[in-house]
Amino acid sequence: MDIEKLREDLIIDEGTKDEIYLDHLGLPTFGIGHLVTEWDEEYGKPVGTPVSQERVKQCFQMDVQGTISECKVLFDDFDELPEEVKQIIGNLMFNMGRPRLSKFVKFREAVKNRDWVESGKQLKNSRYYTQVTARADRLIERLNAI
Repeated sequence: MDIEKLREDLIIDEGTKDEIYLDHLGLPTFGIGHLVTEWDEEYGKPVGTPVSQERVKQCFQMDVQGTISECKVLFDDFDELPEEVKQIIGNLMFNMGRPRLSKFVKFREAVKNRDWVESGKQLKNSRYYTQVTARADRLIERLNAI
């Protein structure tokens, strides 16, 4: 998998903030979509707390590696999927996490069946689509082009 391409896409879709902010769900986040957890040194710090670029890079590298690992858990044939599909699933996994993406049963079934158009339809028919419409539209367009 082209991890550098995934990173580039995620930076575009997530943006970068060198401070703690609340994401669209109201959860404390910083850097490139890094959700603050109780294990982070930033845990409990107020919105607006600065975060160093080095820390942002460190968390992003760990988050991308974790994302790929989670993709392989949820999609047992992940390594055999077309590169573009791996990129799209990686983007979705980074954005939603495995607990949420695992609930996309019809999407996952369409991926298993290698039905990329149906995969896109399933993304469009979701609450995810209404939350991040522009991002979802780009991913659906990419699925339709496969």
